[in-house]
Amino acid sequence: MDISTLERWLWDAACEIRGATDAPKFKDFILPLVFFKRLSDVFDDEFAAYVTQYGSEEVARAIIEADHADALATGRKPIVRFYIPQAANWHAVRHHPADGKLGEFVTDAFRRAVELNPDLDGTLNVKDYNERQSGQRILDDDRLVALIEVLNRHRLGLHNAEADILGRAYEYLLRKFAEGQGQSAGEFYTPKEVGWLMAELLDPEPYTTMDDPTCGSGGLLIKSRLYYHQRHPDKPGGAPHLYGQELNPATYAIAKMNMFLHDFGNAAIAIGDTMRRPAFVAEGAGLMRFRYVTANPMWNQKNYTAELYENDPYGRFALGTPPASSADWGWVQHMAASLDDRGRAAIVLDTGAVSRGSGSKSSNKERSIRQAFVENDWIEGVILLPENLFYNTTAPGIILLLNRAKPAERRGQILLVNASNYFVKEKPKNVLTDEGAAAVVEVYRKWETREKLSRVITLAEAQEADYNLSPSLFVEVNDEAYHRALTQILADLSEARAQREQADSNLRKVLGTLRLSGTGE
Repeated sequence: MDISTLERWLWDAACEIRGATDAPKFKDFILPLVFFKRLSDVFDDEFAAYVTQYGSEEVARAIIEADHADALATGRKPIVRFYIPQAANWHAVRHHPADGKLGEFVTDAFRRAVELNPDLDGTLNVKDYNERQSGQRILDDDRLVALIEVLNRHRLGLHNAEADILGRAYEYLLRKFAEGQGQSAGEFYTPKEVGWLMAELLDPEPYTTMDDPTCGSGGLLIKSRLYYHQRHPDKPGGAPHLYGQELNPATYAIAKMNMFLHDFGNAAIAIGDTMRRPAFVAEGAGLMRFRYVTANPMWNQKNYTAELYENDPYGRFALGTPPASSADWGWVQHMAASLDDRGRAAIVLDTGAVSRGSGSKSSNKERSIRQAFVENDWIEGVILLPENLFYNTTAPGIILLLNRAKPAERRGQILLVNASNYFVKEKPKNVLTDEGAAAVVEVYRKWETREKLSRVITLAEAQEADYNLSPSLFVEVNDEAYHRALTQILADLSEARAQREQADSNLRKVLGTLRLSGTGE
């Protein structure tokens, strides 16, 4: 099955519940079903291979079951990827009657799969398909049957969809859900163009480690590993070992499923609050240290106190206590503390993270922390991205690059890149262009000042700017680049007018229902 067919099919399934508009609301029901179908179809393929080998279903089943029991007891890997019992496989789910208990059966089948395959813990046993709101099931039998029937149109076995293709389709589904969820989408999804740019900038080496302490659906980790395989096809066994931690249980489940679907099942994904309780701790109570960190933490979080920073048992915040108004530099300090002596990081942040407090005569916590990072020579670069790329805001973001061991030719310098003009306008968001991403990677690798794009500054220049590291302060772009075609402006105005007229029409209907006039009399 090609990628386009797979993507259309999965989105059709998502829309079957209640149309494209409401599909994102049901993502936590849809994604585990897709994942379970893959597990079940793959097991069926593996079982069929053993039937062919031994000439008997009974013998094949006995061998697989005995091996699975021994593998569970000894901790070794079984001969099949995941053991899915007949009584709780896709066939059983599909043929269960819509008798009001289908949701309960699906939930039980999923939990049975997790019970028999402990590596799946936190994936299929998170969602209750019998869940209710105000006494009514969120997903009743009729809609659940419709969803199952659409998913049943194609197989997701070993010979039907390669892991790479299925993983890309799963990411497509996540993007479609993100487009429909607006603000909340930022909690689990980073635009793929930004993720690929971060992967190229980090360019992970063989036999290393990579962490994302706010991993969401796991997309940044996955893109970095896929990029590694593109760069090092001769060393597949040397791919970076992935680590991630996610606070939200539903998003954590998506991340684990995403890893399995990409065939990255050895990734270590943990659940919990990284700032309060980091999951990856080395012997002796210190943090595990990684060669690479990639992350897009929630911007300007306000739920961490000075007490947490000042009494941290891991000593992560020695460069300063962030303000209560924003945890941005708390996250940056955590990630810097998580890097090994040669470690590098790519972190998406709000643009204000590199400029807040600069130019003020009064003291400022964030400026003081930035100053410490500059003086330690840990900041390698700052890349200003276009506006309206991210699903949780229209504001532009930046990619902050850290390097604990800059090469000699880069020491005492910081690369500032203004890529704010490299976008195309699409719905519902702008998209970073391939040309823009390539230009950013090129100036980073060549480490050069380029007119209207990049500038290499010294630490002394950063000090003169009062540690304002905003690329727009140092790199002027051509004003003409901001000028849009008149046809585009007119199209936007026409769209805005149509939206206003629709809103007015809706309001008049509401007022009419309330027996009020449109003038408020």
